[in-house]
Order: sequence, then C-alpha cells, then structure tokens
Amino acid sequence: MGAKIFRTISQRHLMEPVEQASHEGTFDVEIMMKPGETMQRVVGFGASLTDSSAYLLNETLGDESRKQAMTDLFDPDQGIGLSMLRNPMGASDYARDVYSYDDMPDGKRDDSMEHFSIARDERNVIPLIHEAKRLNPDLKVVMSPWSAPAWMKTNGSMKAGSLREDCRETYARYFVQCLRAYGSHGIEVHAVTPQNEPLYEPTHYPSMAMSAQEETVFVRDHLRTAMREAGFKTLILGYDHNWDRCDYPLALLDGAAESFDGIAWHWYAGDPQSQSVVSERHPGKFSYVTEASGGEWIPGFEPAFSHLVGMIIQALNHGANAFVLWNIALDEHRGPTVPGFGESTCRGLLRVDSERRKASKEIDYYGLAHFSRHIRPGAHVVPTIATGNTDGARCVAALNEDGSRAMVLLNDGESPITVRAGWEDNAANVTLTPKAVATIVWR
Repeated sequence: MGAKIFRTISQRHLMEPVEQASHEGTFDVEIMMKPGETMQRVVGFGASLTDSSAYLLNETLGDESRKQAMTDLFDPDQGIGLSMLRNPMGASDYARDVYSYDDMPDGKRDDSMEHFSIARDERNVIPLIHEAKRLNPDLKVVMSPWSAPAWMKTNGSMKAGSLREDCRETYARYFVQCLRAYGSHGIEVHAVTPQNEPLYEPTHYPSMAMSAQEETVFVRDHLRTAMREAGFKTLILGYDHNWDRCDYPLALLDGAAESFDGIAWHWYAGDPQSQSVVSERHPGKFSYVTEASGGEWIPGFEPAFSHLVGMIIQALNHGANAFVLWNIALDEHRGPTVPGFGESTCRGLLRVDSERRKASKEIDYYGLAHFSRHIRPGAHVVPTIATGNTDGARCVAALNEDGSRAMVLLNDGESPITVRAGWEDNAANVTLTPKAVATIVWR
C-alpha cells in the first residue's frame, strides 16, 4: 500500500502531494495506529453559508469565479470536499440586515405560521446548497437560530431577550416549518440546534438567552414532539456553545437524554477534553463542533494555521464526529455584518474582493483541507500510540470506508522532528519543521 505526503508549504500550495513517503532513516518519534481498533464515525467537515457568505458567492463573484470557488470548496477530487454546512435560521451577526423567517409588526403574532417564509434563503442560500450537493452528494446541512422572531421574545426584539414561555409550542412549529420549507426544495436538514450560543446575549446582533432548564423543557416537551409528529427524523444537538461549560450539556442530557441526539460545541473558550467528559457520562451521543472561526486575534499564517490544525486534531481525538468552521466567505472588510455590529475580526475560508469580483483562499481553507480532503464521511477515527520524543508531536488517524488510511501530523514544538507514522508493517517517515503540518495518505 503506497503512501503519499500532503503538506501545506505556503498559503497557495496544498492540492498535490509534494513527495512520496520515505520508509527509511532515523526518527525522533514513532506514532502507530492501534491494530483492529476504531473510535467514532466521522460525519464530515465544513463551514457556514451565512447570509453574508451566500451573498458574496452568489451575487458578488462573477460566474466563472463562483463556479471555481464552489469546486474548490465542495468537489472531493478537484477541491477539498467539504461535506457539511451549518447555516443560520434567519439572521446571524454575518447578515446584511436583521430578519427572521416570520417577522411581524409590533404587537402582532403569527402562531399559525401564516406569514412564515424562507424567501431570503431562496435567493442565495438554497441555490448554493443545490450546487454544493451536486459537487458533493455527501453534503449534510445543520441549521441553528440566532434568535426566535422578535414577537416570540420577552423584549420584543431579535437582539437579546429570551423566549416567552407562551411561545414555546409556536417556536417548535417554527422549526418544523423550516424543515418543511427546505424539504420543499429537496433539501433534507440533517440536524438542528435549539439556539446558537445560549449563554451569550449580545445587543449588537441577533441573539437569545436560553438556560439549560429552558432548553431542556423546550426540546423535551415541544420541539422533539413537534418534529416527530411531523415525520422528521432530524437530529437535535443541544447546547451549541463553548467547551468551557460542561455543566450545561450535562444538565441537558441528565434531564432529557432521550430528547437530544448529541451536543454541539464551539471552540472560543475551554478545551476539547470537555467532549470526553460529557460522552463518558452519556456514551453514544453525537459530538459536533459546529462553530470555529479564525480571526485577527490569532495573527500571522504560522500560529493561526497550527492553532486550527491542532484544535481539530484534539477535537477528533476527544470524540468529535464533525468539525465545522464559521463563514465560508467574507469580503475585504471581513463582512458584511448586520448594521451596528462594529468592526469584524473574523476570517472566512475564502476572501472575496468585491471590486475585482474574485475569491482567494484564506489560512482556514488550507487547514481544514488536511482533514476534509483525506478523512471522508463514514471514516472512523483510529486510536494511536506514540513513543520516543513526543514533545510537540500531535496527530489524528482515520480509516476510510474504501480502506484507505490518513494521518494528520502537526509539529507543535519549537524544533524540527522526524516522525515515523503508520500501522503494523506500513509506516513512513516525514520531517516536520516547527508548527508545520503534513498528512500521510495510504491507498
């Protein structure tokens, strides 16, 4: 079985193997896959087709640039084969204005969902999902609300506030209407989360506070029942917030494990080990990292790139079934954002030059590529054993359904290391400079 090494040698070079793997020479550390053992199944890797990203791809880019961008993102052979989209239900912080799927005048309600509409998504988001699915039939869509419609909330606003108790059943109906509307376009929603970042209540973009008790009651007594009665088997992933709060997801599963299919995580605080803490108490539940944005708070190519790769490695080794970054595309001003948002510091997978109508690849595109291109949906993560001078050596290994194997290696240290990696009699050597990344693929 031959082995090839894929390296990111600059921000512009990744797609082809830069060398055949060496099978000889000395090494500092040996990392071997445990024979006959596998861990969790990988569902996929991806990013978010926010209103801003969809507008940039579908309306700002020229036709040829858009086709090339979509190929680069979703085609498993000519691109990096992204297989997941986690999209907002209505406006997020990265939208051109504030909206829900059922906006009403002040003082009016729409419990019957008579005015429900995904017309905003039909303009850009839906066509791009169809194009992505054409390029990659394995694509799965996850949907998350940043806020309920304003008329369902305690403060009558899409920004901050909480869900009114008398609107819980209506809000569950809102989710079902969303699933039906997407289904009418031939798009089956793979999973939903009840609320994006329920412990964060900013006032400068759509948000909604939701305690663990409130989310438990909403899902157990309303959302799960409404989805089941409507015939949907869509997964419900609870929490959808940072690694630093195990108490919230544990409270959800302790109180209503049968109502939640798993937990969604963000990477902005805490450590991926939290995933293992939760799964040890509640084995068998899915663990998805649903949001992780690169940004100006991690400057420079090298530290940002190695940080991203290192976090994905850790998340997979702690049981993650999926890892999804944030915006697929942002413009030269790191937007658009909702009015009043202020300065954006986030980075997309692609950077769209609005004047030239061209897209260029960002750091995050290349970092995610090491995983999404070589660890395919249906793969199983494989445990490894490391011996020797393991300081700085990080890795994750996977067995794909077609029998191929992949191992992503990161040198997180300050000195060069040579790693011998593989399984049983199939091993290869690769030398990594500090903060460098390489993926070895055996076919």
